[in-house]
Amino acid sequence: MQSYTIGQAARLLGVSPDTARRWADAGRMATHRDESGRRLIAGQDLAAFSVELAQSGGGEEDPSYTSVRNAFPGIVTAIKIGDVAAQVEIQAGPHRLVSLLTREAVEELGLEVGMEATARVKSTNVHIDRF
Repeated sequence: MQSYTIGQAARLLGVSPDTARRWADAGRMATHRDESGRRLIAGQDLAAFSVELAQSGGGEEDPSYTSVRNAFPGIVTAIKIGDVAAQVEIQAGPHRLVSLLTREAVEELGLEVGMEATARVKSTNVHIDRF
């Protein structure tokens, strides 16, 4: 499972690294240390925390997402796979985006809960990019 540094988690949550560090220090975000002593957050834990944060009204900062291409970097929080179609949910800061795509596309991208991804919105379509 993928893990994220405090800085990566902060970017995905739409807050400053200091805010993410304070949340980790206060025990709001579960962390562990790697072999070099860096604090990391497991992808599944970060996904759960991002959903909880969005539902509770957000963080201490008001992130703004502006892009000509409407890109929303975030973390995959849920995947529902059917026989042909799939539903992928991404939490990008305070924004929850849901994309319907083929099962084959989800498998080709190797998408999993806790993975970093970007939702790109054009009109009524949401496209998923994997890092």
